[in-house]
Parts: sequence; structure tokens; C-alpha cells
Amino acid sequence: MPMYDYSCGGCGDFAALQPLAQWRDPVACPQCGALSGRIIGGAPAISALSSAVNRARAVNERSANEPRSSRSGHGMNCGCCAGGQTRGKTRTSTDGAKSFAGARPWMISH
Repeated sequence: MPMYDYSCGGCGDFAALQPLAQWRDPVACPQCGALSGRIIGGAPAISALSSAVNRARAVNERSANEPRSSRSGHGMNCGCCAGGQTRGKTRTSTDGAKSFAGARPWMISH
């Protein structure tokens, strides 16, 4: 239920929980019991949200200023986290000639 602001002529301003369907209806003042009309003091405050909604709202507020990646590590094909250097297909002989292990020599790679 949202909390709305009301004004009593004798006691002053107060806030009360009121169902959304009854937002226009006057509410009894908690001190004197007189019916008091609603004033526009601020936006209605939603006080009874579930904990899941509150957690989701907190995460969204945090991520607006502090975005973080959902992936762990540095990403795909990271050389520093791979656990070891894997050898490529290029082989260099002692005279400087290059060959490609397991590749067909007549194919042009792209």
C-alpha cells in the first residue's frame, strides 16, 4: 500500500497508508479523529514491496553507476589465464623456413 500525505486543520500534516483504490478518500487524523483531505506533499511511497523487488531495485541502482561484467576472467582466448601456452600450427625449421603442421600445403588460409 502506498503512503500518502494528509493535512488536518487542527493538528497539521501527517502520513497514512491507504489502498490504491481509495486514494481520493479522506482519512481520520491519528490525533483528533477528524476527516482530513489528501495533500500533494510528494510522490506516494511504496512501503510494502517484497524483498525480491527491493533487491532487484538495489542491484539496478548499483549497476547504473558501477557496471560489472558477468563473465569471469578476461574473456575468450585470454593468454594470461589459459594455464599454459598452446603451440600453434606454424613450425619454423633451423634454416628459417616455415611449415604448417597438419595443414594442406596447397590451400591458402584466410
